[in-house]
Amino acid sequence: MTTETSRSLAPGTVADTPPPPSWAVWLAHAVPLAALPSTLWRLAMTVGVPVGYSEAVLRSDYGLPGTGYLVLPAISLLQEGAALLTLGLVRDWGLVVPRWVPLIGGRAVRTGAAVTAALLGAAVMTVVTISQALLWDRVDNGTLQGTHRAVMGWMYLPLLLWGPLLTVVALNYAVRRRRRA
Repeated sequence: MTTETSRSLAPGTVADTPPPPSWAVWLAHAVPLAALPSTLWRLAMTVGVPVGYSEAVLRSDYGLPGTGYLVLPAISLLQEGAALLTLGLVRDWGLVVPRWVPLIGGRAVRTGAAVTAALLGAAVMTVVTISQALLWDRVDNGTLQGTHRAVMGWMYLPLLLWGPLLTVVALNYAVRRRRRA
């Protein structure tokens, strides 16, 4: 066994971290699922599904056709990627960085760094989603009306869950990492 492996398996380290409770695993999986509807709405708009915007609004506000074909999918991938990071708080790769990761692979994840990043992300998502919900009556300056506006609202509504769910999962992770089996 190498010195690095011996350190990561020493008593009081990640090997002694209790497994997450099933409710925390469910909540961690709920985060990317909460992000999925808005991602799908954005991708639908990108591929030409009529979402209720005029051609002029699609062109001026979303760059469609044009740069929007790259920007909107990139935003969607970043959003889902960030949401999927929540799973690290309930999986082994949230305890030890996978070996394939350059420079830091095989090292223990620092509890403080993971919890700080998660809670900061949760705070940002909470502030952003609540502020957008409060401004919903002014969204898109009235360019989206009726059913299309309602559909968009329902597709973005689950994002309100992201911050609170991530907070609970991050706090559970912190408690588990500090309380050894």
